[in-house]
Amino acid sequence: MKKFVLAATIAAIGALSLPAMAQNIATVNGKAVPKARADLLIAQITKAGQPRNPEMEAKVKDEVVLREIFMQEAEKRGLSGTADYKAQLELARQSLLIRELFADYAKKNPVTDAEAKAEYDKFKAQASGTEYHARHILVKTEDEAKALIKQLNGGAKFDDLAGKNSTDTGSAANGGDLGWSAPDAYVPEFSQALAKLKAGEMTQTPVKSQFGFHIIKLEETRDAQFPAFDDVKAQIVQRISQQKVGAFQEELRTKAKTDYKFSN
Repeated sequence: MKKFVLAATIAAIGALSLPAMAQNIATVNGKAVPKARADLLIAQITKAGQPRNPEMEAKVKDEVVLREIFMQEAEKRGLSGTADYKAQLELARQSLLIRELFADYAKKNPVTDAEAKAEYDKFKAQASGTEYHARHILVKTEDEAKALIKQLNGGAKFDDLAGKNSTDTGSAANGGDLGWSAPDAYVPEFSQALAKLKAGEMTQTPVKSQFGFHIIKLEETRDAQFPAFDDVKAQIVQRISQQKVGAFQEELRTKAKTDYKFSN
C-alpha cells in the first residue's frame, strides 16, 4: 500500500512539473530562463517586419540564454547597484513609458479612410501639371557643346553622341535619357530651356548651368502621373498618424503648468 501511495505521489509530482518545465527555455546556474522572454522578443522582431521561422526562433533562444548568463555576471559584480546603472535604468523607463503613451494615443485615434483620401487628393492636386521626357548631353565647355550641336544638325544621332561625349555618366549610358520628370526636378536654367521646346526639338544654343553646358532634346510630354490611392495609402496613413501624435505632444506641452521656458 505504501509503495502504491509513493508511486502515485511521484507520478503526480512529475505531471505537475512537466508543464512548468515547458515554460522554461533552460536553466543557467540553477536559475530558470522563462520561455516568455523569448516570446516577447520574437513578437517585437516580427512586429518590425522580420518573418518568423525556425532559424529566427533558434537565434532568439540563443540570445535570451546569453542575456541571462551576462546579467548574472553583471549582478555578481554588483553593477545593478551602481549609480550609473540606476540612472540609465530610469532613462530607459522614461523612454519606454513615453513610447507607450504615444502608441496608445495613435491606437485610440486611428486615421480614417476619409482623412487619408483627403490628404491624397491634396497631394495629387499639387502634383498636377506637365512631365517631360528629355535627353541631354553635358560637356565642360561651350565650344564642345556648339561642335556637337553642329554634328546633330548634320544628322548625327543624339544617343550616340551622348554615349560618347556626355560627362553625365549616369544618363550617357542610356543615350542621354533622363526619363520622365517635372520641370522643377532640374536646375532653373535647364528647366527653362526645356519648357520652350516642342516634342522632337533640341536646343540650338548651349545651356549653361552649374554643371557645365547642356544640349537638351525633348522627346515628349504628358500630364503629370500620380500613383493610385491604394498604392500610397499606407504611407499617407503613417504620415497623418505622425502628425496627430505631434499635435498631441504639443497639446500636452501647452497645457502643462511649468515655469520652464522652452527654446522653441
